[in-house]
Formats: sequence, C-alpha cells, structure tokens
Amino acid sequence: MRRIDRPRPLAWQVFRGSDALRDGLLTPDQLRGANWMSLGYNVFADSRLEHDHELSCRGLALDLPERACFAGPSAAYLHGVPHAASPGDRVHLVVPTGTRLNQRKQAVVHRMMLDEGEVGTHRGYPVTNPLRTCWDLALWLDVLPAVTIIDALLHAKLVSAAELSELTRARWGRHGAAKAAKAFGLADGRAESPQESRLRVGLVRNGVPRPELQFPVPVAGRVLHPDLAWPEFRVAVEYDGEWHDAPDQFHLDRRRLNLLVGEGWIVLHVTSRRLRTDFPALVREIKSALRTRGWRP
Repeated sequence: MRRIDRPRPLAWQVFRGSDALRDGLLTPDQLRGANWMSLGYNVFADSRLEHDHELSCRGLALDLPERACFAGPSAAYLHGVPHAASPGDRVHLVVPTGTRLNQRKQAVVHRMMLDEGEVGTHRGYPVTNPLRTCWDLALWLDVLPAVTIIDALLHAKLVSAAELSELTRARWGRHGAAKAAKAFGLADGRAESPQESRLRVGLVRNGVPRPELQFPVPVAGRVLHPDLAWPEFRVAVEYDGEWHDAPDQFHLDRRRLNLLVGEGWIVLHVTSRRLRTDFPALVREIKSALRTRGWRP
C-alpha cells in the first residue's frame, strides 16, 4: 500500500502544530520531519510552499488579535510590491493600543489606533490601504528604501502623487510629517524598477538636478524613452540591469541609444555593479556631463 506522506487536510496548508496533534493528523515526530517547516511558535507549513514574505504573513494571520492588520513593508508586499519585503524580514503588524499580544520574534509590532478607512482586506489579509501604507513606509524606513517601495505603489496606480501631497498637508505638524514629506517629494511613479529608483534618489541626494523619467525623445521616426534624462542639457542615463545581458536585448538597446547619441545627446550607462560599489564615481561622471552642457550647480 502506498505510503501517504502528508495528511490531506494539511497538504499545501499553514496550520497550528497543536491543532494537528490534537486532531491526530500528526505525531510529534512527524511534525518535526522534513515535510513541514516552522514559521514560528506552534505554526507550521507544508515544506513544498514557497517561503516568501506572504507565507510569513499567513503564519501570523492564524492568530491575529481583533482589529490587527499588516502594515508598512508587509502591507506593500501584499499589495503587490515584491521588493518591499524578503522572506527573512520580520512581518510588520499594527495592533490597537492596549491590545495584548504574545511575544512574536517574527513580527515588528506597532501599537496605535488607525482610522476605519485606513484598513481594508486584500487577498484575504487585513492590511492598511495603499495611502496609509505609504505614510508608514516613510516613517518607519530610511528614505531610500521607502521611496523605492512608494515608487512601485505609484507606478501600479494604487496611490497618486496628489493623494500623497494632500496627506502631507492634512498631517503637517504631526510626528514624522517632515520625514514623510521628504520621501513623498522624492517619489516618482514613472520609475520602472527599484534599481532605477535607487539610482535617481541617490543622484538627487548627492546634488544632481532632478531628472525626468522615461522622457519621450522623438528620433528617426520613433520615440525613445531613456531611463533618466535632463532634456535641457541633452544628457541621458540608462540603467543596465541583468535582463539587458540577453544578447538580442543588448544589441537593441545599443542601437536605440546610438540613435540618441546621433541626435547630440550624451548617454551614460550605469550597471548594477557600479550602482552598488562605485556610486561616488557615477555621481562625478554625471555631474561632469551636465557641466559640459551648461549646468551650473
């Protein structure tokens, strides 16, 4: 007779270990076996499930206090921003002030009261809405990681720049409002990747004038959209991510950018390695190119 490794009620599921033991679905030895992974105290999952940040949220969702919700980076992840949180990151929770909560090493717990309209349900999870999520990101994270996530929420049209501006005005004077205004002011929904966001924000914070993103440039009967552009100086920057390594894409990109050069543009290239390890030199190169075209700091 074929051995059944996983009881059907637990296959592909997240569950409390105590429930599985009480119901006779598993023995203590089986629960410790390779078929299951621990997500925290008394919470287990089928080991075939992808251990991403949502799985950590699923584990905590089994026993959330009343009116608790996922917030900040965790809410952004659940709203569809994959770079907002990694599998090993702790889950951010908001619970009402005064709520008792067992100590959970896998969670960052923020105790506060939220307005009813700031919380909703998305894909079955209680989460802060995108606008409140942006506010919390700006307050809880450093500016650069906050902006990369807010850019993605803007790009997905889950929130608008006008809503961010109105929120800043409505909450001016509150704790963290100036920090939120800084992050919101740097955000731009035209960014197409977190790396482009990091590049843009890093340049602006180092004294480079704010660029246009995906600026349309008519060239040879077509319209090109360089990643970053300073149209008044005819200088552009392209971020070469890993996907550019495909030979066909590489040649298409170079042909496209050569058209820009032929129209009198200076086109500089930034690789992921230089973004990580040689950023000060990149800043100097871009500033130098802008100066040759008349920019004066």
